[in-house]
Amino acid sequence: MKAVVIAGAASGAGKTTIATGIMASLAHQGLKVQPFKAGPDYIDPTYHTWAAGRPSRNLDTWMLPACTVVELFRRAMSGKDIGVIEGVMGLFDGRSATSDEGSTAGLAKLLGAPVLLVLDARKAARSLAAMVTGFRDFDAGLRLAGVILNGIGSDRHYDLCREAIEHYTRVPVLGYLPRRDNLSLPERHLGLVPTVEGPAGADFLSGLREQCRATIDLELLISISETATVPQVKPEAFPQAPRSPSVRIAVARDRAFSFYYQDSLDLLEAWGAELTPFSPLADDSLPGGAAGLYIGGGFPEVYAGELSRNEFMKQAIKAAASQGMPLYAECGGLMYLGEGIRDMAGTRHSMTGVIPVSTRIDSPRLSLGYRTVEALGDGPLLRRGETVRGHEFHWSVLESDITGSSAYRVQENARLEGFHRGNLLASYIHLHLASAPGMAQRFVESCRRFKLSATSPA
Repeated sequence: MKAVVIAGAASGAGKTTIATGIMASLAHQGLKVQPFKAGPDYIDPTYHTWAAGRPSRNLDTWMLPACTVVELFRRAMSGKDIGVIEGVMGLFDGRSATSDEGSTAGLAKLLGAPVLLVLDARKAARSLAAMVTGFRDFDAGLRLAGVILNGIGSDRHYDLCREAIEHYTRVPVLGYLPRRDNLSLPERHLGLVPTVEGPAGADFLSGLREQCRATIDLELLISISETATVPQVKPEAFPQAPRSPSVRIAVARDRAFSFYYQDSLDLLEAWGAELTPFSPLADDSLPGGAAGLYIGGGFPEVYAGELSRNEFMKQAIKAAASQGMPLYAECGGLMYLGEGIRDMAGTRHSMTGVIPVSTRIDSPRLSLGYRTVEALGDGPLLRRGETVRGHEFHWSVLESDITGSSAYRVQENARLEGFHRGNLLASYIHLHLASAPGMAQRFVESCRRFKLSATSPA
């Protein structure tokens, strides 16, 4: 099983651009490339999916049990030629300051995968050798198999960097990307702009692909990937045999809502859900026969005006909630289910009004980090008292506290979070449905019970 990790010395080193270009180049050669992203990111995987032609998957060693991470990796790699895993932040950055918990390094060691380190070379040359020495020697259990340089200014600059690194460290340099503005991916307040919004076109991808083909040794990369030693595990996250589709769940998917873990969606399908996409921006009704609703995260604040003007969809969702249809919403989904969103210009836009809260992003405050949450009641995902690990990342804030109907208690600081009422669960916390046994199955079963109750004679 071939696999390689593309890690960065720090955020902003260029690892997403380089990982995306490598995936596109390998796929263009005819290889079946399976992309992965370390950690809880939703946006970088959209570029992987665009480049490789198949969904990128998240591997998070803090949110998910170690055996589940390996299971998801092996499941995704079935029938694929090579797995390319983009890291998160810097190589050793994660949940803890004193362990590799949640880090790219921890994931690489768990999967037995070699690491290629991306370094920003824009303002350095020989000093890069000292950096590589430190990364190579910091953790003896990690295999630093190569270096890729970003921001090279000239052939002479590349030669200086490569010669220094290989002379002092014996770590091979596989190549570089030049210092060019047209090789940078577009960004905004939560990082890169998702590909669903069309920030970069086919010309950008083909140019990046050809640049990587010209200046990165892809044959050496493939050879390095052959040294991966992925362990065997007993599959437990998915049912032994997928269930036949028995209930339809509508999933919000458009420019405003695109944050989903592919394995979470696969789990819902494996437990018997037929997932049907719909657009809160463009559609005027929910998919016919839907017995459940999943609204993930995204950028509703950017499209608040369009969401507000779609009165038909707002009323359809409000009606579904009032009928007791199971409804799960995360982050941007919570914002949409509220009474209103105040956008970055301070303009207030009415939303669905399903839950008694409004949000604003004109006075942003970053909430970022891993969270452990305890369910305060029996809901569509968890039973009262059950705990699960998740992740929080948003700039918007609540205009007022949600009182009396909180979904969770956050164990890290004991604060109450989210909204829960019957079959409705909305929260700023993103969950991976493989992080705790039974969540996907419980949601599908909640939808199935609703479907039966809706079709039963009075």
